[in-house]
Formats: sequence, C-alpha cells, structure tokens
Amino acid sequence: MIQVKDLVPKQGNVDIELEIVELGIVREFSKFGKTGRVLTAIAQDSTGKVNLTLWNEQIELVNAGDKIVMKNCYVNEWQGEKQLSTGRNGTIEVIKAEKKKGK
Repeated sequence: MIQVKDLVPKQGNVDIELEIVELGIVREFSKFGKTGRVLTAIAQDSTGKVNLTLWNEQIELVNAGDKIVMKNCYVNEWQGEKQLSTGRNGTIEVIKAEKKKGK
C-alpha cells in the first residue's frame, strides 16, 4: 500500500488505505448524452490529505469517518492539487464504516 505523501500525478495502479474526512457537494453533469453525478471528498492517512473523486454509485458508498481501501486507482492533478480516482478499473471498498447516530 502506498501513502498519501508518495502519490505522484499521472500515477496509476495505486493501492491505498484512507479515512474519509469530509464529503463535498454532489454535482450533476452531462457528458456524451449521459447524465451522472460526481462528488469531491477529502481523505487522509497518517502522512497527509488528498482529494478523492467519487462517481455515481460510489457517492452513496462512503460517509465521513469511514475507512476505505482503494485498489488500482489513478492520481490526477487539478488546479495544482493531487486528486485520487478509481478511474475505469479501480475499486473502492469500505473496510470500517463510521456508525451513524440515531440508528
């Protein structure tokens, strides 16, 4: 597993374990005649924080406080900040869900 401090833009095949710190606002988009949703979250490990791009069904998968494992992911750069995404072949799995209050 790699750590946030070692991420490099345009790096592929990244396996990393992170904790979701904060979820952004869901944005809707239309591309090639299809609509979709995207959300930017902030995730961290012991070495730093990174922006995490979540697409469509991935948005419902995670909550703030969850610990996740991402495999075969890709590092992009947007506005000078590193951004992690599952891309076409990557996966995201919640390994420890934060307990929701009131449930």
